[in-house]
Amino acid sequence: MSWFAALCDDDYERLGVPDAALRSSWPHCRTIALAAEEHGYDNILLPSGYALGIDPTAFAAALAPLVRRLHLLLAVRVGELVVPQLARQLATIDQMLEGRLTVNIISSDLPGETLPSEPRYRRTLEVMSVLRDLLDGRPVAHHGEFVDVEVEPPRVGTVDGRCPPLYFGGLSEPARDVAARAADIYLMWPDTLVATASLAAEMRARAADHGRELKLGFRSHVIVRATETEARAAAAELIAAVDAEEGRRIRERSLDSASAGVARQAELRDGADDEGFVEDHLWTGIGRARSGAGAAIVGDPDQVRATLEGYRAAGIDAFILSGYPHVAECDRFARHVLADLDHAPLKPRLSPDWSEP
Repeated sequence: MSWFAALCDDDYERLGVPDAALRSSWPHCRTIALAAEEHGYDNILLPSGYALGIDPTAFAAALAPLVRRLHLLLAVRVGELVVPQLARQLATIDQMLEGRLTVNIISSDLPGETLPSEPRYRRTLEVMSVLRDLLDGRPVAHHGEFVDVEVEPPRVGTVDGRCPPLYFGGLSEPARDVAARAADIYLMWPDTLVATASLAAEMRARAADHGRELKLGFRSHVIVRATETEARAAAAELIAAVDAEEGRRIRERSLDSASAGVARQAELRDGADDEGFVEDHLWTGIGRARSGAGAAIVGDPDQVRATLEGYRAAGIDAFILSGYPHVAECDRFARHVLADLDHAPLKPRLSPDWSEP
């Protein structure tokens, strides 16, 4: 069970209404992360918005000495760094975290670059393969289409000498192929229960075709209140200030705004009822004012818990959740839902030798 650090200028009281106190910054995003640690979440996603907000890698390095139990899910964009330097950065941060680093591989275009989907995902597959070899401690002699390198692994490797778990998402055919071949956790955006179960089964079968096992992750927003009526009212209030044009401008700021995943989120919105619900507790209104994951699980604590358990039964292994504003919803979800969920806390890949203070 993971939370979201909102590094990419994505924290609001009301979507589309900027608040200087909630803008991405070291003090604010640190507060979100430390709240997640205090409330018992296992991990926290540090997203990459490139032109939006602060840098996730620098943030992870700064945060690492401040957390003792929390894992960090660091988003890295393919193509920003040569692979040996990326491996070196990740190994160093994993050392600082005493084995608690996880990595979210992002395959979107870079600023000033427009690369068609198929070659972009071929590049991603090469980078993930070379990165895994280096972080597993193996020397690399790779002469490919996008990566051409002969290099030894970093002298200072990860805590356990293995590559941290690699999360990866995408709905297009090339993205699904990359996930089946190279990811550890395939990360989905919100969808109906039936569609989620179908995709989970498909992706596990694809991985099995390559002799691999694949876990499934689910990235969603949550709005939990004492009653369903209050939760639905909070959802309506969250988007009350967003008009169609402002929502379009916000969505188009993202470099993944034309992806298959974003298109599916739009399809869900188009199929929703007048209040934005596509299923009893799956609300698509958030997608009116943000790109990426565009739906929320909305309801009272029992309804939200039952919905999450439904997705778990459909094949989901890991959840990455968020809510607005992030510190307040982090607290509400932890007190009213997380405390009663059966989830095994993540442990470092190799337990470090330190004592509790």
